Amino acid sequence: MLQISAANHNFHSSDLTFADENSLQKMARKCRGDILRMTTLAGCGHPGGAMSSVDLLITLYACARVNSTQPADMERDRIIVSHGHTSAGVYSVLGNFGFFPIDEAIAHFRQAGSPYEGHVEHGLPGVEWSSGNLGQGLSAGCGMAVASLVHDLRNHVFVLMGDGEQQKGQISEARRFAVKYGLTHLTCVVDLNQLQISGSIRHVMPQNIRANFESDGWRVLEIDGHNFQEIYRAFHEAVHDRDHCVAIISRTVMGKDVSFMENVCKWHGQALPADLFAQAIAELEQVNDLDRYRQLRHLGTEHLTIRPRPPFQPDIATGGSFLYTPDKLTDNRSAWGKALAEITRQNLERESATPIAVFDCDLTGSVKTDGFAEINPRNFFQSGVMEHHTAVAAGALSTQDVLVFWADFGVFGVDEVYNQLRINDINETNLKLVCTHLGVDVGEDGKTHHCIDYLGLLHNLYHFKTIIPADPNQTDRAVRWLMRQPGNIFLGMGRSKCTVITKPDGSPFFDEHYTFHYGKADILREGADISVITMGAMAHHAVNVADTLAAEGIGAGVYNFSCAKQMDLDTLSRACQTGLVITYEDHNVHTGLGTMVADLLCRHGLAVKLHKMGIQDYVTSGEPKDLLTAVGLDEKTLNLTIRRMIEQYAKSVKETSDLEKTVKLAKNI
Repeated sequence: MLQISAANHNFHSSDLTFADENSLQKMARKCRGDILRMTTLAGCGHPGGAMSSVDLLITLYACARVNSTQPADMERDRIIVSHGHTSAGVYSVLGNFGFFPIDEAIAHFRQAGSPYEGHVEHGLPGVEWSSGNLGQGLSAGCGMAVASLVHDLRNHVFVLMGDGEQQKGQISEARRFAVKYGLTHLTCVVDLNQLQISGSIRHVMPQNIRANFESDGWRVLEIDGHNFQEIYRAFHEAVHDRDHCVAIISRTVMGKDVSFMENVCKWHGQALPADLFAQAIAELEQVNDLDRYRQLRHLGTEHLTIRPRPPFQPDIATGGSFLYTPDKLTDNRSAWGKALAEITRQNLERESATPIAVFDCDLTGSVKTDGFAEINPRNFFQSGVMEHHTAVAAGALSTQDVLVFWADFGVFGVDEVYNQLRINDINETNLKLVCTHLGVDVGEDGKTHHCIDYLGLLHNLYHFKTIIPADPNQTDRAVRWLMRQPGNIFLGMGRSKCTVITKPDGSPFFDEHYTFHYGKADILREGADISVITMGAMAHHAVNVADTLAAEGIGAGVYNFSCAKQMDLDTLSRACQTGLVITYEDHNVHTGLGTMVADLLCRHGLAVKLHKMGIQDYVTSGEPKDLLTAVGLDEKTLNLTIRRMIEQYAKSVKETSDLEKTVKLAKNI
């Protein structure tokens, strides 16, 4: 295994020693051979870019503060590979540096069940962030650099990127954020091999990479990306420059060191066939041992293991709950903001408390993060209208033992950044995503801002929990619950002030004795004639209608399913005992609560008459109450729908009974 002298470890010395430079060159040839072994054996992959980036990777993993025996050391430097398709290069370096067995990586690259996937995956020691969707790595680097500030660490964050991905707009967002927050312990390295899948980067999409970085306030260094002395010196300068964020533009050659591969874009994403592999491996002066690796590959992947992220358990004192009374209208977003601020204040002086950080996208007053910003300005990060970057930066920070909240409007925090949330989910982040202005409750802003599809989108993300509380009291309890939970959790609410949900006696339903339990439904009203299943801002409308009908002797049960992704089957079964169920939501009727209820009914064989009330199409501007009327979700329409369903049900029962009597009479005759 390669050993680097103390002078060059952590980039202490300004130059590489002669011995270290020779060692790195030998390692580079070995790694290039391993890249070709992996991709040829798998029959696919991206050998060209991996071979152009590998000298940068070798220098970093050899000289940065990383250790194969302690890959999760909190003090370590963070190395993020944004152009994750160069995975063969990353695995070749990590394997040869002892993070895992190199033979294992070669034999099982891109094989089903293997952790050595086609794009780098964080389940492997030494890989900090799963990437592949280009343009997100610098944002992840910003999040990890922020972690250094929050934890007062003196480490460094390196982000390796491709040149083609510089066309992505999210990178410009990340550049600005890094400069604003003085992340001078963050270094970006661009592999400028000047080729992408379709050819030259100048022809595919012209760009001025250096000018882009410099215009946002970065210091830029340009080097020969295959000259180890230049690579090392650039890293040394970047690590010791505490006044600038530094970008290193590294001029490289795609397919480096194999004559027929050099500067040929074909090899960006195509593996060598066996005959060309033999030619290439001979040029690298290595043994053609592909048959040995084929035999290892045939053994399968059952013996391989994937390393999950260490469990994250926030240490947060949540204190006592606030009790909101029915005599005063309050919006759920204010209840969330008040709980966040109070809990933050309680934990600031607790030495063992997990640090809390909040990201905002120019909506501080609307999403109620202003209280936190006043109490803990050091951990408040204002990102402007840069949602794509913020989603990833906040997610990456949440993997670094920080309790992270990002608050935004639903249409920006879910709809606009679905891909970024998906990457977070893949990376097992612990993001607490808080979105306001859901449904048509954003009102006059109109259809572009009505977030009516958030449930369907979030339910595509396997590891996100969703909570849509019914009133300020349930919001307060849900916030206190999620403060102490690992994983990705979505807390959603509307914009308008709403009525506190009460019991039939007029006291708060979610009172001082109520404790939030994820997945547990609440029976807001009992009723034997029909059941209304609802959530969020629609719950108090359903309760109002149920109370009106009760005065006429009609029993409408109201069930609050605040956690639609993990439904309470026992309570759903109880609701089905009436034989009639209405789902009532201000969400896309095709992908919302009603569809999730229907799915559960089918899977568990619960036979009921189901009617879904939801939004059928995009909705125009207007006051929220008028919009609910326009789309048939107002209390009057719910009242009429309940009456009609009960009448139709009674009629069908009578007709069935009459038919049975007729059949029985005919048999007797």
